[in-house]
Amino acid sequence: MSTQPATLDREAITARIPHQGNMCLLAGVDAWDADAIRCHATSHRDADNPLRDDRGLPATSAIEYAAQAMAVHGALLATPGETPRAGFLASVRSVEIAVERLDTVAADLDIRAERITGNDNQILYSFTVAADGRMLVSGRAAVILDAGALGAGLSGSQS
Repeated sequence: MSTQPATLDREAITARIPHQGNMCLLAGVDAWDADAIRCHATSHRDADNPLRDDRGLPATSAIEYAAQAMAVHGALLATPGETPRAGFLASVRSVEIAVERLDTVAADLDIRAERITGNDNQILYSFTVAADGRMLVSGRAAVILDAGALGAGLSGSQS
């Protein structure tokens, strides 16, 4: 049985991932289990959102929201007392974008990530970012854990 809380606020999220200050885009974790996480965000409406450009917040920024949800998921699944392993977004695939910008979305963002498959060094997630029941961005993301160890394993197998 997990000793982790069922929900988290922004402060609890920043205690678990490296994203600090306004770079932590998530406002809270609403639910999670071993396979999936559901978060919400309001920062897409913030004028000081670090991902904004001169036209607003591009919809592709939703990938970072999803990646942060994946990072929190990994931290929640880590063995209590151990530092979660660093994860790196290696690729995104099958991305579908239904809007041009996120800053014009009035409702809170609903971010979901579900683990499709994985092992000790890499995980494949599907993700969705929606608002008011409307899908905004979806896709799949590959996350590499502890890239240095993975690279060492690859170089050790060469002759």
